[in-house]
Amino acid sequence: MYDLLFRHVLRRTPAEFIHGVAFGAIRGVVGSSPAGPLIAARLAPADPILRSTVLGVDFPNPLGLAAGFDKNAHGPVALGRLGFGFVEIGTVTALAQPGNPKPRLFRLPEDKALVNRMGFNNAGADAVEPRLRALPADRPVLGVNIGKSKLVAPEQAAEDYRHSARLLGPHADYVVVNVSSPNTPGLRDLQNVAVLEPLLAAVRSELDDAVPGARVPLLVKITTDLADDDIDAVADMAVRLGLDGIVATNTTTSREGLRTPAAEVSALGAGGLSGLPLAAAAQAVVGRLRAGLGPERTIVSVGGIFTGEDAYRRIRAGASLVQSYTGFVYGGGTWPLRVNRELAALLRRDGFTTVAEAVGTDATP
Repeated sequence: MYDLLFRHVLRRTPAEFIHGVAFGAIRGVVGSSPAGPLIAARLAPADPILRSTVLGVDFPNPLGLAAGFDKNAHGPVALGRLGFGFVEIGTVTALAQPGNPKPRLFRLPEDKALVNRMGFNNAGADAVEPRLRALPADRPVLGVNIGKSKLVAPEQAAEDYRHSARLLGPHADYVVVNVSSPNTPGLRDLQNVAVLEPLLAAVRSELDDAVPGARVPLLVKITTDLADDDIDAVADMAVRLGLDGIVATNTTTSREGLRTPAAEVSALGAGGLSGLPLAAAAQAVVGRLRAGLGPERTIVSVGGIFTGEDAYRRIRAGASLVQSYTGFVYGGGTWPLRVNRELAALLRRDGFTTVAEAVGTDATP
C-alpha cells in the first residue's frame, strides 16, 4: 500500500512539504492520541534477541532513526513507538537558523536516494532544550546531534558547540558532534584532526561540567568522502581522546554510479546524497574503523540501510548500532518493524542469541 502511495502521490509532491505532513501525522496519531500505545504494541514488539547494552545504555533494538528527520525534538516519543530502538534529534545549532533557500530536499526514486541541502535549519539549542526537558520518562533512547551555527567563524566553533552541549547534553543518552554535513560552508574543514581534536576535547569538558557525576557518551560523525588516511587519523584520535565512538557516515557529495539521468541530477544542484548509493562505501568505512578503533569503542553505521540484511552486514562488519533516514522515507511507517523482524531472523539463523555476539564477526583481525 505504501509503495503505491509513494509511486503515485508522494513522489509527485515536493519532498520537504510531504515530510512536514507525514511527520505531523506521526506525531498526531502515534504520539499524542490514545491510540499511540496500542500502535507501539504492534509496531515495536520487544524481541529479546535484539536488546543490547551499548555506550552504557540499554537499547531495545539496534535500529535508530538518523539525525535530520526530527531536527527540533518535536516527536521522539512518536518515532520511538514506530519501532526505532533509538532516535537521534538534530542537527541542532547554538543559534536558530532558517537553513538554505527552498527547494532544498529532492528524491531520486530510481536510486532510492535523496539529495538535500537543508543547511542545518533548526530552532536553536535554547528552543530545543525545553522540549527535551519536557519529554516523559518512557521516551526512547535519545541521541542529540549538534552542529556549528552558520554565522559563527571557524575560530569560534568550539564555543558554539559548547553552548549546545551545555544545554542539551543533560537530556541526552549520547551526544554527536557533526562536522560532516556538506551544506554548511567550511564545516567539513573541521574534520581535519588538528582542528577536530581540540574541538572535541572542549565539548567533552563541557559535557562533564554540565552533567557532574555522570558521563554522557560523546561521538563524532564523519563522512564517507574522507580518504582512507583521514579515516585512520580520526580513529587514532578517537582512541587518543577517549571518545566513546564514531557515527559513520554522513551524506556524500559524489554523484557516481547513479541510475537517475545525469542531467536530471545536475539540475537539482548541490547537496548531500543519502540512501542506497552509499551502502558499499559506508560498509567499507565500518570495516576500516573497526580495525582502527579496536573492540572498545562504538560504531554507529548509517548510509544505505534499507533491509534487515543491510543492518546485519553492518553489525557483522563491526557496528553495534545502525541508523537510517532515507530507508524510512522510502519504506513507510511499518518499515522499522520489518527491518527488525528480518534482523532477528538472521541472527537466529546463524546461531546468535544477542546482537552483541554478532558485532564484528566479519571484521578483519
